[in-house]
Amino acid sequence: MITNNNDKTKYIRIAAITAIVGNAVLAILKIMMGIFSDSGALIGDGIDSSTDVLISIITLAVIGVLSKPADAEHPWGHRRAETIATAFLSFIIFFAGAQLVVNSFSSLIADRHTPIPSTFAVIVLIISIIGKVLLAFNQYILGKRANSAILKANAKNMTADVLISFGVLAGFAIAYLTGSGHADSVMAILIGSWIIKTAVGIFLEANLELMDGNNDIKQYQIIVESVSAVEGASNPHRARMRRIAGFWDIDLDINVNPQISVMEAHKIASKVEQEIKKRLDGVFDIMIHIEPCGDDAVEAFGLSESDMQEINKFNRKDICNDKN
Repeated sequence: MITNNNDKTKYIRIAAITAIVGNAVLAILKIMMGIFSDSGALIGDGIDSSTDVLISIITLAVIGVLSKPADAEHPWGHRRAETIATAFLSFIIFFAGAQLVVNSFSSLIADRHTPIPSTFAVIVLIISIIGKVLLAFNQYILGKRANSAILKANAKNMTADVLISFGVLAGFAIAYLTGSGHADSVMAILIGSWIIKTAVGIFLEANLELMDGNNDIKQYQIIVESVSAVEGASNPHRARMRRIAGFWDIDLDINVNPQISVMEAHKIASKVEQEIKKRLDGVFDIMIHIEPCGDDAVEAFGLSESDMQEINKFNRKDICNDKN
């Protein structure tokens, strides 16, 4: 996993350019063949590939924001721009799916029959499936290397595209076998529904980060284990973890012996920070607050050791009550 912004932007740029070229070719092929064969499902698949082109163009635009250093107005940097763009892209994907569903319903209500697709349309669809598999793999690998939310979201979207194309292929098969003029519209509705589902999933994931949420509560066990591994540190509490474009921002309070010096307490806090970074990948920043043993003030925010103990079992070390 990388933590350098230059490496991250490089991987995002490569992935975005690859996706633009690949999806543009596939979109043109599918839309042209969909119009030629009068297939709403194939046109819808092509429209979905067109939204992928738009996604990649916006991804390129985000790179310029990500590369900006922190400033007075943005002391945490500009990495959240990627998350905001991911949320915005989910709306584009949602709109494309909703439009396909509405148009397909209109065709069914109007009792509009579509002709059986040609063999060439099937060949175009098979080429599309192969191309989408390669593009999804490319986005996944580069997204993992860059720890990029927008590339990972695009990889999920393209994986869904592969299933969508298989759905269109199934619609073609049903039309061939049954001669039904409605099979294409029905399959287009299913495809549009899948696109909507994918969009909602991407939005919820981006929204969790924008709301400073964390659905992987087990990560807090790493904090507890890290504190437990440092001599002189005890009672991790008021722990808060949030994501900033794939990187962890951590706040944490710990207890130390009130008789030690400020320098000794600072060294303990530094060791806890190093221990957390050693055990947890992609740490952006850690803020550790020192408190003396015996200070049992009720904290309004964050998780306490008892909260985390209910989530995971661990060996509790309490230096405050250690008579030795």
